Amino acid sequence: MMAESFDGDWLDLREPFDAASRDAGLATILSAVLPARPRILDLGAGTGSLLRWLGNYIGRAQAWSLVDADPELIDRAFETTADRAAAAGWGVTWPNRKTLLVHSPRGAWRVEGLLADLREAPDNLPLHQVDAVVNTALCDLVSEAWVERVAAACAEHALPFYAALNVTGRERFTPAHRADALVARGFARDQRRDKGFGGLALGARAPDALAEAFRAHGYTVMRAPSDWQARTRPVSPAVADFATELVTGMAGAAGAWERRHRIALRDWARDRTDQALDGRLGFRIGHADILCLPPGKEPG
Repeated sequence: MMAESFDGDWLDLREPFDAASRDAGLATILSAVLPARPRILDLGAGTGSLLRWLGNYIGRAQAWSLVDADPELIDRAFETTADRAAAAGWGVTWPNRKTLLVHSPRGAWRVEGLLADLREAPDNLPLHQVDAVVNTALCDLVSEAWVERVAAACAEHALPFYAALNVTGRERFTPAHRADALVARGFARDQRRDKGFGGLALGARAPDALAEAFRAHGYTVMRAPSDWQARTRPVSPAVADFATELVTGMAGAAGAWERRHRIALRDWARDRTDQALDGRLGFRIGHADILCLPPGKEPG
């Protein structure tokens, strides 16, 4: 079975919402326990949104390895990061075709890509060469066995593990709609299907499964809410576009499990899209950030 893959345009569309939702406190704690020039391994890096967000919290010279199975997403991560850096007035150089240097005012960011199938993790990851393992919107896709293997490998190397934006199963749209519960039920079932990581996906169980797996190795585990939340009033094209893609995706995912209710799901998606475009939709999609710190690296 192929592992779940993602469209680069969707990842770009959600980036500002991800950035507004991730918990700054956990990012600050992670930065404080890392060495002077940390080496970061970003699993399922996609278009590089976590690099561009977390790099500012680390705030010093740093090296990133962006891990993804899709070479087009890694290329897009490099291009987007270079463009954003240039727009901010930061220098950008390319020592070679596989390495990007972003010259921030507080130190250079060295960025490299690593093509790897995360279904085989951690065996295909250079954990002995990094100081932390990070990811965003990944761990609700993987299986419990995958998390346990990665936790054991991180513990072997005493590596912090940071996982942002794990779904919690709490979604709320306003105003209320008669099909809200139907969509939530089907969407939750879709989140738990096998997504190619060796078993049923964790879905909303991801935060608890991460905590259990890392605590079993003596880690300190911290958790913070990181919900997506927005209103489409005043009407904002960016929010409306994001909300439209969100409700369309949720209805489509629910439809795979609620086939007898296709008309109700279609009506829900249509009504929610109209509300988004008219500035009448509000939403809160539950997520949680998790930071796992090995013994000896607890925050001071």
